[in-house]
Amino acid sequence: MKNISEIISSNSYPGRGIIIGVDESRSNIAIAYFIMGRSENSRNRIFVLDNEDVRTKAFDESKVTDPSLIIYKPVRVMGGTTIVTNGDQTDTIFDGLKNGKSFEQSLRTRTFEPDEPNFTPRISGIITLNDTDVEYKLSILKSCNGNSNSIQRFFFEYSKPLSGQGHFIHTYIKDANPLPSFCGEPHLVKISGNLEQFGDDIWQSLNNDNKISLFTRFIDIKTGISQTRIINKNI
Repeated sequence: MKNISEIISSNSYPGRGIIIGVDESRSNIAIAYFIMGRSENSRNRIFVLDNEDVRTKAFDESKVTDPSLIIYKPVRVMGGTTIVTNGDQTDTIFDGLKNGKSFEQSLRTRTFEPDEPNFTPRISGIITLNDTDVEYKLSILKSCNGNSNSIQRFFFEYSKPLSGQGHFIHTYIKDANPLPSFCGEPHLVKISGNLEQFGDDIWQSLNNDNKISLFTRFIDIKTGISQTRIINKNI
């Protein structure tokens, strides 16, 4: 088990990342989603809270060149279920659940992003609170080592997660051209501190030139009441 800051600070461009876990007291489910960018279009974004949901928004509308892969809802809530993703597959999962489909069934209708030559993976997470406990899942949809003719779909399920532990998945192994997709299982990471400490640890570890926005949320496992914090570099 590694510290989140250790993993993030060693990589100048992990891209977009999702962290889900349980705090040390096992009172809260902890969620984080961050975005980074290298181009002016990617960097021209902020996170905006929309009731319990979160959406991306252009910071300067006049500078938007292509909104298709940068404007979406990364977080949507449906009762005791929270969905967090790095693209418009949030809506695919949300609509699928409403129609009786599972997380996995919904994502099997999607593939990686059409941003050749990177073919950015679609990473997704879902958290379900029930009367007795919590479980979460993570997923990555990616090309086969940059070959767009082959789609690979991976799903990871975590039932009865342990106190102070979580999992971290992100889009890229490192900064390069083209960007190499994340591979292997999500990182096992330590979840520590309160909501503010949890978020600060992530934000301060992200590369200062490339980081854009960070969403963090603690959800009380017993009551379902949530606390949310958003940090935007563009303010």
